[in-house]
Amino acid sequence: MAPSSKKEQIDYLLQFISERRKQRFDEVIAERMNHMRVVLEDIYQAHNASAVLRSCDCFGIQYVHFIENRNKYKISDDVAMGSSNWLSIQRHSEKEQNTLSCVMELKQQGYRIVATTLHEKDCTLDQLPVDKKFALVFGTEIDGISAQVMEQADEFVKIPMYGFTESFNISVCAALCMYELTEKIRKSGINYHISEEEKTDIYLEWLKNSISKSDLILKEFEDKRAL
Repeated sequence: MAPSSKKEQIDYLLQFISERRKQRFDEVIAERMNHMRVVLEDIYQAHNASAVLRSCDCFGIQYVHFIENRNKYKISDDVAMGSSNWLSIQRHSEKEQNTLSCVMELKQQGYRIVATTLHEKDCTLDQLPVDKKFALVFGTEIDGISAQVMEQADEFVKIPMYGFTESFNISVCAALCMYELTEKIRKSGINYHISEEEKTDIYLEWLKNSISKSDLILKEFEDKRAL
């Protein structure tokens, strides 16, 4: 007998969670978006990366890319509050030029690269067009985005500031950007949702992450089907 389909696995695992939990899964996945992605380049402070992940989950952004050139992906559980369990995280760490590899991969998938930095051609969040899908790139806490991102970026966005401090903390900047842009996307009338195939993959991962010993449960399920 062939291995069960993902939908069959989902149906089987659903008996191990409450109806209230299932309803919450259904509500959240219905608003998950793939129209906007977040890219973090060489973030070195775990609490900043963790805070960004938490915001991504809160604002319904499913896909996050970590570029690891000098600094490795690290999260603080007390800040992230388990948000990494609900997100699709891709790490770019195996190439000589991880930034370029990530950017080109996203471009090949049809994403505009939007750099969060001051530039002569920058615009504010309310001016940024959201009709086409895009990836929002944030750089290191001190240096900002790299020259490679500057060279490859299709657009540049800034947050106006009126005080003496020259910049926001990266996690604050990311949260402000995500709030403004996800609201704009949802009000635009465009189809920002993840595909049905993606929903199936993500839903299955959520169930696995929610159920104790889910791998063992699924193995027993497959063994029974093989009899």
